[in-house]
Amino acid sequence: MFSSSLLPEHNNFPASSLPLNSTDWSAIRRDFPLLAEKAHNKPLAYLDNAATTQKPNRVIDSVAHFYRFDNANVHRGVYQLSEHATQAYEDARDKIQYFLHAPLREEIIFVRGATEAINLVAQSYGRPRFKPGEQILISAMEHHSNIVPWQILCKQTGAQLKVVPINDRGEIILERYQALLNEKTKLVALSHLSNALGTVNPVKQMISMAHAWEIPVLLDGAQAAPHLGIDVQALDCDFYTFSSHKIYGPTGVGVLYGKQNLLDAMEPYQGGGDMITRVSFESSDYNCLPYKFEAGTQNIAGVVGLGAALDYLNVIGIDNISQREQQLLDYASEVLRQIEGLHIIGTAKDKASIISFVLDSAHPHDISTILDQQGVAIRSGHHCAMPVMTRFNVAATARASFSFYNNKSDIEQLVQGLRLVNSVFTGKSS
Repeated sequence: MFSSSLLPEHNNFPASSLPLNSTDWSAIRRDFPLLAEKAHNKPLAYLDNAATTQKPNRVIDSVAHFYRFDNANVHRGVYQLSEHATQAYEDARDKIQYFLHAPLREEIIFVRGATEAINLVAQSYGRPRFKPGEQILISAMEHHSNIVPWQILCKQTGAQLKVVPINDRGEIILERYQALLNEKTKLVALSHLSNALGTVNPVKQMISMAHAWEIPVLLDGAQAAPHLGIDVQALDCDFYTFSSHKIYGPTGVGVLYGKQNLLDAMEPYQGGGDMITRVSFESSDYNCLPYKFEAGTQNIAGVVGLGAALDYLNVIGIDNISQREQQLLDYASEVLRQIEGLHIIGTAKDKASIISFVLDSAHPHDISTILDQQGVAIRSGHHCAMPVMTRFNVAATARASFSFYNNKSDIEQLVQGLRLVNSVFTGKSS
């Protein structure tokens, strides 16, 4: 049986992953206490993992342990308690460096989430550099967090936002991407994995194409990090972002990876606290990496919890997670296609564990409401990707998103709920 008690108590680097064929997924599910709860007196089928993931006992316990035994501010105290807190905080940075395969721990910046990380790059990297007429290139499948910061930057600098179109399957049209790359393009910002479609973009190829023009690339990895093995050196991306709460860690914490030469050349995003080495009324000297971008007191307990989440995932093994989730995606796609009037939005060849769909009989909000009464938690709406809805000519979609702790029973509960939706709105039993 697998449980968080098998994880090392104090480890800077992950243990070996478990063999897939010996992984006890039922036992792993029991390590997430919220999944044992009921919704409307029904078993909870939690299928909103793209919005946020549930937390294993190891993460919950690590946050509680920090507040009970290690709570102090970091970097500023020479007493033992502060030293313990600082060690735990910096250990998490080492774990993230290992998880992303980043060359240097100084390239790992703690922020509040992927959204803040993108805004940091927009303001610290883009605003001082971009000029009127220069271009920022994104795709038509981006989350609002990878659209709005660039729109703000364009207003500030006179730069232009260009959008790479997607096809009817929800895939980036690479020929159009290639055609949009030119000497005016100063940054490419792409979703690694679409939160609204499940599409896994060919980002390594796209980075190589951009680098041929010496254009830096930012990847929004908020959805990809929980599901795919991330190697920023193999990808050769210039910036990578992800959020803790989508990868089984606490809310209010995120990560920005950036290449050292780029981060060194960037001005701080915020001022105050530990991001300085000297302050006078005339001027201030900024701290070295990574601290010049970490103004004020960080969410220390959240960072520690993120480190515990990465420990947990690395024991299971990201390859095992990817295979498990692909099995769930394949099964769910097969059974959902059998439901009368159901249409999947986003059918990319390379896709991860997200299924967005519409029903002929009901609006997505009505679908979600009825499913909730059946104990099934899904997301309905535009998923912070309104341009995607426009592209597919729908007002909204219903979205089921899967984690390795889900199982076939969750999917069958979803299917039964959708049949009930059809019955309610069509008057036909199924």
